[in-house]
Amino acid sequence: MGEERVKGEFRSFGEFYKFYLSEHSNPLNRRLHFFGCLMVIALIVYAVLTQTWFVLIGVPVVGYGFAWIGHFFVEKNKPATFKYPLYSLMGDWVMFKDIITGRIKF
Repeated sequence: MGEERVKGEFRSFGEFYKFYLSEHSNPLNRRLHFFGCLMVIALIVYAVLTQTWFVLIGVPVVGYGFAWIGHFFVEKNKPATFKYPLYSLMGDWVMFKDIITGRIKF
């Protein structure tokens, strides 16, 4: 893995995503991430349709809450969010898409 990094950092999202997937090898962890993404979408749709904007406060809570439960209690590793916040957020949504399209097993 060392050759993928320049001074401890990933050179591209593609390189990071390989690492990201290795940190999400447990299917239950992937399911928790998927459910968190679904809840984020549901909250945003609800807020837009009802114009109840204060519910958007819940977006990071459900988005990160389910994911962090998956890391701390299922995968037993530290979420990449702490070191690579943007790539980690991107990884969540790419993995969500990859699960929907069948590229990654649910």
